[in-house]
Amino acid sequence: MTTVFEITQGTSPVILAFPHTGTDVPMEIWERLNDNGRLLADTDWHIHTLYSGLLAGATVVRATFHRYCIDANRDPAGTSLYPGQNTTGLIPATDFDGLSIWKDGQTPTEADIAARLERFHAPYHAALLAEIERVKAIHGVAILYDCHSIRSNVPFLFEGTLPDFNIGTDSGKTCDPAIERAVVDVTAAAANYTSILNGRFKGGWTTRHYGRPETGVHAIQMELAQSTHLTTEAPPFAYDDAKAERLRAPLRTILERIEAMAPGLALPSP
Repeated sequence: MTTVFEITQGTSPVILAFPHTGTDVPMEIWERLNDNGRLLADTDWHIHTLYSGLLAGATVVRATFHRYCIDANRDPAGTSLYPGQNTTGLIPATDFDGLSIWKDGQTPTEADIAARLERFHAPYHAALLAEIERVKAIHGVAILYDCHSIRSNVPFLFEGTLPDFNIGTDSGKTCDPAIERAVVDVTAAAANYTSILNGRFKGGWTTRHYGRPETGVHAIQMELAQSTHLTTEAPPFAYDDAKAERLRAPLRTILERIEAMAPGLALPSP
């Protein structure tokens, strides 16, 4: 592995982040995964393809490493995003079904965590922060839109079926209310889709860490149910072009609306 992230620098005030679409796993880590882990089932399958071309000029920052190496959307200190609820950690010990992903005796150690923070997590976030600062310097504001997906039914993590659109703003803390409202309005109006604001997913570490509206940096997370764009939420996790094309319409509207709001949110020049 020569790089752990990919960047496309754009001119828009909107930044798209993809922490979980990567599938690269170095051999020394791959050899420690068991057969279940090697399915890489908890990937945000094809999400970067789904969003590709939706907003001309958007900056894109994408992790290329898999979340089983280390999760780029978890607190580097290891603090749980959802205390008291089932979740997966900085380096997951299990998949989203609560099943082990590591061979016996190969669960990552504290030393592994430290090494992978330095090798994967820190460089990705350094790149993301640099783009946030670059975009904010141009526009006086940066809007970070964190792109995610998950199976619509994961009993280990939540009861019942997940809505199609799951919007996270940490209960309104990470972005201006107008951004939150615009995204909610688009998803609520999207025919034949369901949506929720700050339900099971309130925004991961990325959204909570960078979303500081008072500093001109706004962040929002979109967790999509994979049933909206995959043929099946099981191997081989194939992309469904027809489903995806329908979904791209409201997603495009969301990105265009939040981009149009940016000038009104820009901080005055110092």
